[in-house]
Amino acid sequence: MADVSTRLDDLDWDAVERQLWDLGYARTPAVLHPTECRSLVALYRDDGRFRSTIDMERYRFGRGEYRYFDYPLPGAVESLRIGAYRRLAGIANRWAETLGRSARFPAELAQFLRLCHQRGQKRATPLLLRYEPGGYNCLHQDLYGDIAFPLQMTCFLSRPGTDYRGGEFLLVEQRPRAQSRGEAIVPGQGELVIFPNSERPVAGKRGHYRARVRHGVSRVMSGNRFTLGIIFHDAR
Repeated sequence: MADVSTRLDDLDWDAVERQLWDLGYARTPAVLHPTECRSLVALYRDDGRFRSTIDMERYRFGRGEYRYFDYPLPGAVESLRIGAYRRLAGIANRWAETLGRSARFPAELAQFLRLCHQRGQKRATPLLLRYEPGGYNCLHQDLYGDIAFPLQMTCFLSRPGTDYRGGEFLLVEQRPRAQSRGEAIVPGQGELVIFPNSERPVAGKRGHYRARVRHGVSRVMSGNRFTLGIIFHDAR
């Protein structure tokens, strides 16, 4: 846990914030080592670690499966969630201020989760996702109650081009009175992508405007693709 926290602290968070403002997402160097990625993938078979398993096809979310962790979270997952939140809370507050939002986010995750729990959002939301050939995830947002942190994070546990092909990470930004803008991202093993949970500020001619953002996964052509999703708010 200490190693993961140190690696998070060593990231260039000024560069992360610039990417989030300019591009709408930020991609980091690898934070998890290959052995840590494999250990997290191996947890997928441990039923005792999870509170819920979702078959995407059953709910027309796509094709694949994901499992929500139960508390207590595995050490590496907890470390990523606590450490990243601490760095992102200030960015989230600057976004909220720019968009004219009244919400302000505490400096520490524990304080934020207490607010979630007071509103009945008590279930853990970090999750492992698995896609096999033909798998995909429809464009969506991860909102689980009245309280939502405006940023979330995906850690890529598999090796593109080796463990799987296809399966690009997709972001689509819906701009007011304009066509949508899409990004297809292929991060390496252990890398993080930080992106908006539902909307972000975008600079325009008359100041900033609000753009809605959804994310998903394109079709996996071969192999198996695993990712770790870090959502900072809890669910009802």
